[in-house]
Amino acid sequence: MSTTDLNALWQPARAGDLRLPHRLVMAPMTRDRSTPEGVPTGMNAEYYAQRASTALIITEGTQPSPDGQGYLLTPGIHSQEQVTGWRKVADAVHAAGGRLVVQLMHTGRIAHPDNTPHGRQPVAPSAVRPAGTMFTANGPREMPEPRALSLGEIAATVGDFRRAAAYAVEAGADGVEIHGANGYLLHQFLSGNANRRTDRYGASVDNRIRFAVEVAAAVADEIGAGRTGIRLSPGNPYNDVREDDVHTLYPALVRALAPLDLAYLHLVHGGDDRLLGTLRSLWPGTLVLNRPGADLPTRARDVAEGRADVVSVGTMALANPDLVERISSGAPLNSPDPATFYGGGETGYTDYPTRGDARGAR
Repeated sequence: MSTTDLNALWQPARAGDLRLPHRLVMAPMTRDRSTPEGVPTGMNAEYYAQRASTALIITEGTQPSPDGQGYLLTPGIHSQEQVTGWRKVADAVHAAGGRLVVQLMHTGRIAHPDNTPHGRQPVAPSAVRPAGTMFTANGPREMPEPRALSLGEIAATVGDFRRAAAYAVEAGADGVEIHGANGYLLHQFLSGNANRRTDRYGASVDNRIRFAVEVAAAVADEIGAGRTGIRLSPGNPYNDVREDDVHTLYPALVRALAPLDLAYLHLVHGGDDRLLGTLRSLWPGTLVLNRPGADLPTRARDVAEGRADVVSVGTMALANPDLVERISSGAPLNSPDPATFYGGGETGYTDYPTRGDARGAR
């Protein structure tokens, strides 16, 4: 891998109010290592601070409310105890010279009552049970049919995102990213199979994009558009979501989001180059591109050829706390250990070796 091939990644960039020293950012990755109460710990602070040389850290999905939790041991940002925990993370990242945005993730129907603090039925656009199981403290359990949100509850959920964004900034985060991808609540409203509503939030494209736009507008109003990003994954079937109209739906959504002047749009590229080109042309601001499985030269070409302004990497950053130094020097990269991705302690979390570490590469 020639460092010359990667020159496009090392130019400074801006994403709204965020000044980035280069164009390689850390993608959000669920790690399931918070307390049962959803409070980030000192170990979480160490993990993120280790990776502060990336241009921006986008944290793991963080529930904006108790109803937003789907998985065990994920962090929240809806209580003062959680704010205190996130402040430790933000302070550690800033002390290491990094920048941090908290990803706000409401899982919607991808949940189980056993994993939530209140044990309530999951909520969703419609009462449609997702296929698949959820891991709980009692082992894998079939996900139950969710309860459809009322109009009043939809408005309250928008308010939950607004409040969570304010809490994130109070905790010292540089901004937030709204998770509108991967089959979670915002994505469920966009989809054709999870959203069977016939009111102003369902059926037509304009109605199905309404919730996502309302959440983005509320968060931007609360903390500033320059501190607000949003992540989308057009056509991604993960978590039992089906979209049959991506070439109509996502251009409409991006057109509706564009006037908000958000800090960035974070796209997960699913292989549809025509759609990527369309969305790139419609988005007037910074576009962060996540191209799963792509090598670094491919990601650099995305920047050099204008398909993206910034690129995000996931497991590459997970396994290499000193990723930027390794790439810049041409050093080999650690290999990620999938067995330690979710849950556990320091192993596979904070113990990946840095360059020159006596433990060597995995």
